[in-house]
Amino acid sequence: MHHILHADFDAFYASVEQLDNPDLRGKPVVVGGSPDQRGVVASASYESRRFGIRSAMPMRTAFQRCPKAVRLPPRFDRYHQVSRQVMAMFHEITPLVEPLSLDEAFLDVTDAITPEMPPEEIAAALRRRVKVELGLTISVGVATSKSVAKIASDMDKPDGLTVVVPGSERDFLAPLDAIKLWGIGPKTAARLAADGVHTIGELASQPDEWLAKKLGRRGPYVRRLALGQDESPVVVEREAKSVSAETTLARDTADAEVLFELVDRLSQRVSRRLVIGGLRGRTVKAKLRLSDFTTFSRQRTLREPDSSPDAIAGSARAMLEREMSEGRRFRLIGVSVSGFESSDSEPLQPRLAGFE
Repeated sequence: MHHILHADFDAFYASVEQLDNPDLRGKPVVVGGSPDQRGVVASASYESRRFGIRSAMPMRTAFQRCPKAVRLPPRFDRYHQVSRQVMAMFHEITPLVEPLSLDEAFLDVTDAITPEMPPEEIAAALRRRVKVELGLTISVGVATSKSVAKIASDMDKPDGLTVVVPGSERDFLAPLDAIKLWGIGPKTAARLAADGVHTIGELASQPDEWLAKKLGRRGPYVRRLALGQDESPVVVEREAKSVSAETTLARDTADAEVLFELVDRLSQRVSRRLVIGGLRGRTVKAKLRLSDFTTFSRQRTLREPDSSPDAIAGSARAMLEREMSEGRRFRLIGVSVSGFESSDSEPLQPRLAGFE
């Protein structure tokens, strides 16, 4: 039996901003882009969440719901700094740490358990240390599997600790909304609800034929998760499949000079990330979205793996130019590189850092 923690900061970006500026404490804080430039909410403090503001919401909508919200642009250097500090704390507990993003990770603490330090006490001590040393709150779920621990960490936010006792996984999951289960998104949850299946317990009780019809090949896997059966291990290294950067334009445009300059800037960002990771890629992809929201991508294979901004931008520019025609206006531009080799010709598997 494994003992897994899922540790997840509470409103990470916004909480860091409130930590660094005490005048913001108690105020509705949102971190993200400008509402005048199609910005979206990257993080919302719990004060702003009371107004219905959530991550990934258009910033304009956020201000409609809370005109007095305080908006701050992201400071990713600062968030990375805090993330490195807490990841170091995790590694002092166990070497088996699987980061999911800057602000959350799985920890397999099976080998760290002693009679004096059962898994729930390890989790409690971690929460106390994060609060004392970093001044932030972190919620932790404790269970025998990753999927149950992740659900548990979200049960008592903010500053929560939820322990699922071994053997009680099915009873813990049964009354919860089906959408909380891994692999069940909003559209799938709506289809299940239309058939009268609203909870994880109701999903787990369906016959195999019904699961196959509604979920296809995923049916058996989802059912095992619904029963609390998940043997997936904590993966210490996660392979990065691509490095990308994209942006939505403030105004749709067909101006070649503007578009090419944007491609150059995005290529510079991708190049920097590749260099930091010691990576070179063979495949350059351009992601394009038109003013009518039609979204598509084009890709080119380089003769040799490369990480230089000129090589990336040259390919991305050429692909963009081929798609430029009379009447076409662009809303979003993205550039990515994949097909990695490390700079010393050995495979490299950097950890992925995501966003809140």
